[in-house]
Amino acid sequence: MNAATDTKCRLDSLKMRLEQVNRAWSVNTYESLLKFYTGIIPKVMDAERCSIFIHEPGTNLIWLKYGTGLREREIMPPKEGSNVGKAISSGQCVIKNDIDSQSGYHAHVATKTRFVTRNLICAPIKSLSGQGITGAIEVLNKAARKQFSKEDEKLLPEIASYLSMALENVLLNQEILQISNSLSCELEMMRGRDARFIGNSPEMRDIINKVHVVSATPVNVLICGESGTGKELIARMIHKESALRDKPFVAVNCASIPENLMESEFFGYEKGAFTGAVASRKGRFEEADGGTLFLDEIGDMPLRMQPKFLRAIQEGEGSRLGSNKIFRYDFRIISATNKDLHKQVADGLFREDLFYRIFSVELRIPPLRERREDIIPLALSFVDRVSKRFMKKVPGFSPELLNSLEEYPWSGNVRQLLHEIERMVALTPEGEPITLERCSQTLVDWKIRRSADEAGEQSGLLLPNKIKNLEIACIKDALLRTKGNKLQASKMLGITRQGLDKKIKRYGIHS
Repeated sequence: MNAATDTKCRLDSLKMRLEQVNRAWSVNTYESLLKFYTGIIPKVMDAERCSIFIHEPGTNLIWLKYGTGLREREIMPPKEGSNVGKAISSGQCVIKNDIDSQSGYHAHVATKTRFVTRNLICAPIKSLSGQGITGAIEVLNKAARKQFSKEDEKLLPEIASYLSMALENVLLNQEILQISNSLSCELEMMRGRDARFIGNSPEMRDIINKVHVVSATPVNVLICGESGTGKELIARMIHKESALRDKPFVAVNCASIPENLMESEFFGYEKGAFTGAVASRKGRFEEADGGTLFLDEIGDMPLRMQPKFLRAIQEGEGSRLGSNKIFRYDFRIISATNKDLHKQVADGLFREDLFYRIFSVELRIPPLRERREDIIPLALSFVDRVSKRFMKKVPGFSPELLNSLEEYPWSGNVRQLLHEIERMVALTPEGEPITLERCSQTLVDWKIRRSADEAGEQSGLLLPNKIKNLEIACIKDALLRTKGNKLQASKMLGITRQGLDKKIKRYGIHS
């Protein structure tokens, strides 16, 4: 198993664990809960202080997450030789009474914090998803100089079991971010130094491997795929990895040039060649000489232009409009199209001789919906890039939103995903994770229809059931988008406030 595949498997495993732990709360909510625990546990246990420690899986590293009067990571107890380490290693609750005169790691900490520990109880925090011990809770100094008892030994592990959900979510979030960063770095090296291209699915791995191969020779290439799949990025990768990397890369969108201007666009013109030609201008063929000519949407090239185009690339020469001077061309052609050129040829819309001249190797990029493994890495990469561009700190996505992004069909492919991320980052307040309510109406409507379809499948095809489920989905979405404001929700739904209240009561919707 190579590094990229192993990283992908780890990321998939972490996503599954994250769904097992919780699909609703955000990481910030869990962080707040951890802080709450450090304040409430001393009161519940009738003690002076409480600390929550994290154990990083696969290592001996233990560090403080939150503690009474302490800063994060201020204390890092060793796994061997500390009470916290003993609780994590053994998986059992540890009680120590009358230790203020004894030596040990607690005495070392006392010199740093100036807090003397008389007695303590420490319980391991066990993973809810089968990942072992994720941390520990340590409570110090029973009030009124009492000692920790058997009752405390039963109570603290119970508290730790409730805390496990919050702690594991924080751990998973940190690990996913680390893997995402390493994945981005790894893919950046593997994709020809283009930091915008992400592709970890088997289909895209195959494309990247072919890119490495065809870049080594000056063979002409045709890149096929739906709009927004990244055809131009692939073309630029081929150019950057080729011997022509220091030569021009000239990109021309054949669909955006009016037919009457196409000849002058490719061949250039001399001053006075036609009305408005106030100065001489090189054509795209001349500009690309020695480098790469990228013909985007070549399937839209007019039939009238195709014979002239064919002769120019076949003979490697041509003249500017208004001149008889012959210019020699030597360039590599990389073409791209979202159409079926084979069918275009069969229908007489594209010349067969030009079809066989413009490429020897064909690369077909699958749409995003057929390589869902790429959606989450792309989304994580985009949110990081867009956040930097917008100068905003957005920590990431809620688990529910990640699921929706991965399931959505993305008819506009990578371009649509980037557009959606830009919208969500722009609408998300600083420091908050992106949630479903920041999505575009297109994605929200799709989720409502999907929820209604799933509900209809579960309840049968009876029309009343489908209408009921659709109403429930619409009401829940309106309440979510208005943050529970029934008046605004009723206006959004086009019904009265009283009508909304009746439907909420009838369907048993919790607002």
